[in-house]
Amino acid sequence: MGEVVLIGRWLLVSAALLCASAVWGDGRELGKLRRVVRGFSAIDTNYIEPQHYNFTVMLQTTYNYEYYRLSSDKGQSVGLSPDVVMKVGPYVGWRWFFLGYTFELKNIGFSSGKLKKELELSVYSSQVGFDIFFRRTGSDYKIRRARLGGQAISQLLENVPFDGINVGIAGASVYYIFNHRRFSYPAAFSQSTCQKRSCGSWIAGLGGTANSLKFDYRKLEQTVADRCGVKNFKVDSGLHFNQVRYYDINLSGGYAYNWVFARHWLFCASAQLALAYKRSHGDTDSDADASRFSFDRINADGIGRFGLVFNNTRWYAGLSAIVRSYNYHRERFATNNVYGTFNVYVGYNFGKKKRYRK
Repeated sequence: MGEVVLIGRWLLVSAALLCASAVWGDGRELGKLRRVVRGFSAIDTNYIEPQHYNFTVMLQTTYNYEYYRLSSDKGQSVGLSPDVVMKVGPYVGWRWFFLGYTFELKNIGFSSGKLKKELELSVYSSQVGFDIFFRRTGSDYKIRRARLGGQAISQLLENVPFDGINVGIAGASVYYIFNHRRFSYPAAFSQSTCQKRSCGSWIAGLGGTANSLKFDYRKLEQTVADRCGVKNFKVDSGLHFNQVRYYDINLSGGYAYNWVFARHWLFCASAQLALAYKRSHGDTDSDADASRFSFDRINADGIGRFGLVFNNTRWYAGLSAIVRSYNYHRERFATNNVYGTFNVYVGYNFGKKKRYRK
C-alpha cells in the first residue's frame, strides 16, 4: 500500500565522516577528512545560495510511468504498460536527510497482489551524485500498441489487460559534476541550495543494472484468439522465452543546465547518454528452441532529469521528472524499457542556522 522513502542529500559523505570519527577520533587524520568533506560542498556564492535552515517539511505527489516494448526479428512487437500510478505522502528533513512515507490512493484500505515494490535513493551533493533504484512490477499491465498481424488486430488489442509479463530492475550509478562550484544539482532536485545565476556543467558517470523479464507468450496467443477471433495465432519464435536476465556496466556522459529565468525561479534540464556493455542469459521455451541463448553487446541507454523550482529559501515548490531508458538487442529478440518518475511538491524550511540568524 505504501513505501518509506529515504532521500540522502549527502548520505555517503556523512557516513564516511561518522565511520572515521569512530576509528580515528579527533586527530589530524580526521581533520583532513573534514576538509575533504567540506570540499564536496564548496560553492561559489556568486552563483549558488547555501541552505539557510536545518529542518524542512514537504508534501509530495509522485506519478510513476513504465513502458516495455518486446519485438522479434520477424516484425512482431507488443508494447505494454500499467496505468499511471499516483502516490502522495509527507516528508520531513534534517540537514542532509529526507524521510517520507508515500502510498497509492487507489489502494487505500485494500490488499492486492498487483502492488509493486519500489525503492529509489538519490544523493545530490555539489560535486558528486549517486542513485540506487529497485523496481519489481505487478501484474496489472495493458497492451498499448501491437504489431501482430494487421491494423485490425492492433486496434482490438488496445488497452486490453495482460498479466503475462513481470519485469524487475535494480541498479546503481555515480556521477561527477565538473562545474560543481557554480552549478547546483541540489538546487533543482533536493531544494537544499538556490541557484542565483544561470550556469551549466558537464557530467560523467559509471553505473550498472540488473534486469529480469518473464514473458508468457502463450497468454499473448490466447489473448489474440479471444479478443480478435484469430484461430491458431502464433507468436514469432524470437519471443518464445520464459525468462531472460540482463546485466550491464555502463559509462555515461552528458550535460546539465540550470536556467534562472526570474528571481527565485529555476528550470533545470539534464541529459546523459550511457554506453553499456551488456550480457544476458535466459531460458527459451522447449517448443521453440531448447538451447540457451546469450549475447554480448554494447547498447546506448539514456537518462534525463528535468526540474522547475520556486525557492525563496523559506518556501519552495516545484515539479521534477526523471526518465530512464534501457535497450537490449540480439538477433532474434529486442526489448526497449522506459521508466519515469514525475513529482509535484511544496515545502517549508524552518530552524535557521546560526550564521544566518540576525
